[in-house]
Amino acid sequence: MIEIKKLKKSFNGSPVLNELNATIIKGEVISIIGSSGTGKSTFLRCLNLLEKPDSGEIWFNGLNILDKNTSINKVREKVGMVFQNFNLFNHLMIAENLMLGPVNLLGKTRREAYEKANELLEMVGLSEKTTAYPNELSGGQKQRVAIARALMMEPDVILFDEPTSALDPTMVDEVLAIITKLAKEGMTMLVVTHEMSFARDVSSRVFYMDEGVVYEEGKPHDIFAHPKREKTRVFVMKPKSFRAEISGNKFDFYSLNSAINEFGFKYELPPKQVRRIQLAVEEMVFGLVFPVFGGETAMGLSLHYYEESVKAELIISVKTGIIDFFAQYNSLSQDGLALEVLTSMFGSVASYHNEGELCLKVDVLPP
Repeated sequence: MIEIKKLKKSFNGSPVLNELNATIIKGEVISIIGSSGTGKSTFLRCLNLLEKPDSGEIWFNGLNILDKNTSINKVREKVGMVFQNFNLFNHLMIAENLMLGPVNLLGKTRREAYEKANELLEMVGLSEKTTAYPNELSGGQKQRVAIARALMMEPDVILFDEPTSALDPTMVDEVLAIITKLAKEGMTMLVVTHEMSFARDVSSRVFYMDEGVVYEEGKPHDIFAHPKREKTRVFVMKPKSFRAEISGNKFDFYSLNSAINEFGFKYELPPKQVRRIQLAVEEMVFGLVFPVFGGETAMGLSLHYYEESVKAELIISVKTGIIDFFAQYNSLSQDGLALEVLTSMFGSVASYHNEGELCLKVDVLPP
């Protein structure tokens, strides 16, 4: 359906795409992942010539769209695009935003376009927003409208450029649900995304981009569980991290729990696992550290979440000399209850020293 050969693109002399090659088959859902600045969005924008490549070939349904005789407007009618920031016309009602393309480019009557707009708005769960204006909608609703607008042109493929990056975390799922629905219906899609769970669960293939090329590609399970190349391995295995400084027992632990909740929501940790993390923090700080070092002790909290294994690693660190922490704890604790609770919940508590700090660590898995 789409074949890209030796695609090159530079900005101000700096290469962004470096002889990129790729093939997309009809009905595939390709998630494009990678660090910022590796050319993901540029690659997507080149596919409908929002950015013109410096050289290379892009074949779409047997047509080289870089040929000077190709009508790019005709190509764009079949290659829909959904942007990060919606790109809706604020002075037009939602139905009018959807109707504009089919009436002006496809020659549809206003009645035909209006009926199609109502049908698609119902499909994305916004049938009641026909006469609303974009500024009356939430970010998630605007993005669902943008998806419906792309579908109005009856495209063969839809390109999504980080469709959830501009959204509040509470609105991400509603947009991903629509994209997932389209995937099940067989729509060909390329999705630049930072939502790793979506890339793993919905894609037929994943492109990991680095150095301006598709550095590694494969089925989601292969990319996320068994990447073959080192840079891919570092990227997909990299933990999501959270850091906080605790100044003593007058620290605002309610705010800390709220921050842990936000971290869990952002990276889709199971709610029960988030609660177990909060309980572990409470027991480690109040039950282990304060009894040994005192209630005014300052400490660091590090939380690392490994998405593939669904493991959260919690580390409490205190600046101190080399000590046998558990010997100190056992001599000072009256009942040893905190350590018993932590051991029963998480299996063990590790104690080690790192660059002048005592570190206490537990691994928190979902219950």
